[in-house]
Amino acid sequence: MTTPDLSPATYAAAGVDIEAGDRAVELIKDAVASTRRPGVVGTLGGFSGLFELDLSKYPHPVLVSATDGIGTKLEVARLADRFDTVGIDAVCMCVDDLICVGAEPLYFLDYLAVGRVVPERIAELVGGIAEGCRQARCALIGGETAEHGGAMEDDSVDVAGFAVGALEKGTAWGPERVEAGDVLIGLASPGLRSNGYTLARHVLLERAGLALNAPAWEGAEVTVADELLRPSVIYSAFVLDAAEAAPGAIHAAAHITGGGLAGNLIRSLPDRTRAVVDRSPLAVPRIFSEIQRLGSVSDEEMGRVFNLGVGMVLIVDPLRADAVLASLSGSGIEAAMIGSVEAGEREVVEK
Repeated sequence: MTTPDLSPATYAAAGVDIEAGDRAVELIKDAVASTRRPGVVGTLGGFSGLFELDLSKYPHPVLVSATDGIGTKLEVARLADRFDTVGIDAVCMCVDDLICVGAEPLYFLDYLAVGRVVPERIAELVGGIAEGCRQARCALIGGETAEHGGAMEDDSVDVAGFAVGALEKGTAWGPERVEAGDVLIGLASPGLRSNGYTLARHVLLERAGLALNAPAWEGAEVTVADELLRPSVIYSAFVLDAAEAAPGAIHAAAHITGGGLAGNLIRSLPDRTRAVVDRSPLAVPRIFSEIQRLGSVSDEEMGRVFNLGVGMVLIVDPLRADAVLASLSGSGIEAAMIGSVEAGEREVVEK
């Protein structure tokens, strides 16, 4: 018979260290404060995040919300022990969904689940989230770090994000604004963003056995870890600027994530229209050809899983497409005309 342990039980011994959690909160205060923007009410530490909506800007406001995570890109971060940029991806996946209807991101909240709280790691993660919020011009107004001792491995981590934006009633972009003759503007994605990592890890790390500190490909100046942890480009602020530069020009937008270009662009098309796409003006980043080569992945599977270098598509009035392109270029975003909308069966056709 096992002798019972009669020593006093503690939460920390059971797997939850409240003091480590408190230290983590202290470490992230400055990062959170750096995202403050007009509308934020109060400071970090309350039970809820407060935000005052500007009714002079949105007299008839419609609130828009999105939630997402980073997926198994976090497993690469864990293996490389580099958590400083993946928070950018968490923000990106949410705010770039908001912009698909033309909503301005206002604020963001995060949820971190870990096996064991390591304050410095939490600070790295939240530092990346704060950087993403600054890029998106939204405030980080709250979050939660949950220590799941005994239910998760000590070094396990998962991250989810929640974003809220606003637009004026009657101004939302979407399929109902799209018509035959509109043009497609593709926004370049220099890496995988935050999609398809289960396949990418399987091919590069498991099947090909590449080391994270090895060159990403022969002659590459970056390592496998550098390439796989390349943070997503956050488009929302630049698209809002383009919409302001060319009022009414953008009719709809599609965030190209899981499902690839065809699987996402079709969501922005009305019935009796089709999108005809020519990707060639935007280069396919080398990392995709390496995944395809090392994994013998078919063209169809590559296009279904990855964005292949196109992270967002704007559906635009052809008469004002040049103004949209000029604004994006002035912001440093690589963008190009990659097709048009035609009458026909609702589908996406790639040349």
